[in-house]
Amino acid sequence: MRIIGLTGSIGMGKTTVAGFFRAAGIPVHDADAAVHRLYNGPAAAAVEAAFPGTAPGGVVDRDRLGETVLGDRDALKRLEAIVHPLVRQDERAFLKAAAGAGAAMAVLEIPLLFETGGDKRCDAVIVATARPETQRQRVLKRPGMSADRLDALLANQMPDAEKRRRAHFLIITDYDLAFAKRQVMAVIRALAASA
Repeated sequence: MRIIGLTGSIGMGKTTVAGFFRAAGIPVHDADAAVHRLYNGPAAAAVEAAFPGTAPGGVVDRDRLGETVLGDRDALKRLEAIVHPLVRQDERAFLKAAAGAGAAMAVLEIPLLFETGGDKRCDAVIVATARPETQRQRVLKRPGMSADRLDALLANQMPDAEKRRRAHFLIITDYDLAFAKRQVMAVIRALAASA
């Protein structure tokens, strides 16, 4: 089974691209969704111990945790040391299930794929990308988002230009959904042909 990494900076369209892979019958592991599940139980006690007051009642308050670690690289590293191993465990279970089901390929949707070295676990990497102005416009529409918060988030991510340079495939998401879907289908065909 081929393992395909899917990444891109915030607001670049990873979720949309992942949806096209799912619609084509290709299993997708969403690292962000795994974190949400972990924050609702398995990781909550460890997060609360490291960052008191961020997981009242055994569930991580993502806003409170975000306020605690955003802009603090040491705190972010402590959080990643708790969460990343748990996400990897979830990912391994997903890959085992996908292989057991006979999948020819599986996609790992990981926002910080390059930053965490996850690309080394992949046979190919796809980067969802868009113009910076498109990205900002999308992200600033999100509830609770501000220009300062966006800038702080981007400071923790590899620049889009570097991600594009490292990619095997690019999916341009500036245009309509049909355009993005055609690109995804072309990538699927290329990956299947090179298997």
